[in-house]
Amino acid sequence: MLIKFEIYNDGEFWCGRGIGVDIFTQGKSLDKLMININDATELHFEEQIEAGEQITIVSLTEFQVGSVGKISGC
Repeated sequence: MLIKFEIYNDGEFWCGRGIGVDIFTQGKSLDKLMININDATELHFEEQIEAGEQITIVSLTEFQVGSVGKISGC
């Protein structure tokens, strides 16, 4: 199963919104967001995973050039 996430920064947090699935999570950094996306997806599809279904996550990231340094603290 292929699960797609739209990733964007709302000015304070990195957000991950499932495309075609009802999953939303966020994190202070991209690394934390990716951990949260993995955890949320595992919880959402717990029964399918236990039944042996493989889940692949694809992320589509949007950010503005110039704002990355401010967001990451560089």
